[in-house]
Amino acid sequence: MAVSTLWFPLLLAAATAGPVTALWPWPQYIQTSDQRYALWPKNFDFQYHAGSAAQPGCSVLDQAFQRYRHLFFHTVSDSLTGRTEKQYKAEKNTLTVFVATPGCHQLPSLESVENYTLTINDEQCFLLSETVWGALRGLETFSQLIWRSADGTFFINKTDIVDFPRFPHRGLLLDTSRHYLPLSRILDTLDVMAYNKFNVFHWHLVDDPSFPYDSVTFPKLARKGSYNPATHIYTVQDVKEVIEYARLRGIRVVPEFDTPGHTLSWGAGVPGLLTPCYSGSEPSGTFGPVNPILNSTYEFMSTFFLEISSVFPDFYLHLGGDEVDFSCWKSNPDVQAFMKKKGFGDDFKQLESFYIQMLLNIVSAYGKGYMVWQEVFDNKVKVQPDTIIQVWREEAPVTYLKELELITQAGFRALLSAPWYLNRNYGPDWKEVYMVEPLAFDGSPEQKALVIGEACMWGEYVDSTNLVPRLWPRAGAVAERLWSNSRVTDLEFAFTRDKLRCELLRRGVQAQPLSVGYCEQELKRLDQAAQVLRRVLALGEWQWGQAGQASTHPGRGMEPLAQCARCLERKGLVLVLVSNKE
Repeated sequence: MAVSTLWFPLLLAAATAGPVTALWPWPQYIQTSDQRYALWPKNFDFQYHAGSAAQPGCSVLDQAFQRYRHLFFHTVSDSLTGRTEKQYKAEKNTLTVFVATPGCHQLPSLESVENYTLTINDEQCFLLSETVWGALRGLETFSQLIWRSADGTFFINKTDIVDFPRFPHRGLLLDTSRHYLPLSRILDTLDVMAYNKFNVFHWHLVDDPSFPYDSVTFPKLARKGSYNPATHIYTVQDVKEVIEYARLRGIRVVPEFDTPGHTLSWGAGVPGLLTPCYSGSEPSGTFGPVNPILNSTYEFMSTFFLEISSVFPDFYLHLGGDEVDFSCWKSNPDVQAFMKKKGFGDDFKQLESFYIQMLLNIVSAYGKGYMVWQEVFDNKVKVQPDTIIQVWREEAPVTYLKELELITQAGFRALLSAPWYLNRNYGPDWKEVYMVEPLAFDGSPEQKALVIGEACMWGEYVDSTNLVPRLWPRAGAVAERLWSNSRVTDLEFAFTRDKLRCELLRRGVQAQPLSVGYCEQELKRLDQAAQVLRRVLALGEWQWGQAGQASTHPGRGMEPLAQCARCLERKGLVLVLVSNKE
């Protein structure tokens, strides 16, 4: 589907319609007006159109309806839910959803269609999509169109939207090796990804520092390679929970197990897997990348990736292949002899390519496609036609735009990440992130159709304490670049829509500010905390503690609420209720 050039002026012109400017990412086509309709929380509902391929029992949409109803109205106080409905004549009590094709119980894929149209006028409040994945995107847009007046009434404006993504893969990488991220933090991230219409969770599970994946076939990998095998691991059940949680939000889960480099954490669990490094003629006691000269290496990889292929159902696995340090291979006499036997000379890139090719053959035999980092392409490893090459180097060996040109010229999909490493900076850098144009390279339309994109949050200095504010709303800049029309690049227009950050706060996401100012939601959340604490103090005793220590205080009636609110906000504070009432 293409955007008519006649539509495009409406993209920015529609921004004058007040509350609609909170939309993020910006739709492909939108026309709206000041005409508004009231929504009453106790009356509002979703319904399937009688002709829809999706009907009650569709897990994806049934659960989405519950989530979004909560998101629409969860801040409503008791006094407002009882408000009379006679004050406004124009109202909308139902959003009707029509899905054209079945697929409620499937997994999303690279080919999934996410188009939708949303029509809100006097005659209807109607969401039309080809698939359930498009319906999810439309529900998110609908949720952002709802606004609340000063008297607490919910409204939605008369609006027509035709929307679809610019790129089919809009990913976010999280690194759970350098710092372990609790399962709850991953699930929370998937929620916010859905709010921003991201659709791929690239899970960089393991790396040099730790191996938190709890393999069923090789349990010693996590037992000896994780930070703590009792607390800092992801079981197969955890993985299944992440995959299903993501599926219900239209998000794919692509795991990465990077080899032959970045594998120091594998060594203790699989003796003999890593290459022994030498100092002169004697082993130094240290280890380097995976040992590529042993049959046992490939036997292990075959068994290990058989498990991974069964646990992770997406067609793609990410196999890494980046930043291989050759110094250990160069020091090892057995590796040197192997190189001579194979006729590789002193070119260790050929040895790396030998290993990568063997691994790719193993994974291909399981019916899987694969993603790799750009070094695999740069080193001229033979790969399958459906391979996705991830571009992460900004300048070397060539600029990332030139790399995109070369990869797509060879007929491969190119996954751009180089300008979107969100861990490098934070704060005002969102402007540079936002202004990246992924297709600004010399190439044919067919080449540019092969480009997709992904933001990366590496974990050297990011853990569960700062992941959320470091990611959001900055990652939203990438989300809009990958979803919206290429001409939606006005920084001022983007900045006027920083209500996204306020909306994230309302939804419980501790998104950092982009500039000076404030969100009303900050005060409202403190007010809500004060109300909770007022009720708590009336119950009886309350406890608060930190770092495993707690102190108990009898209920003290109207304890100064400001002090209690500060307690609640203090990082790491736990409030425990001990009721004296039956």
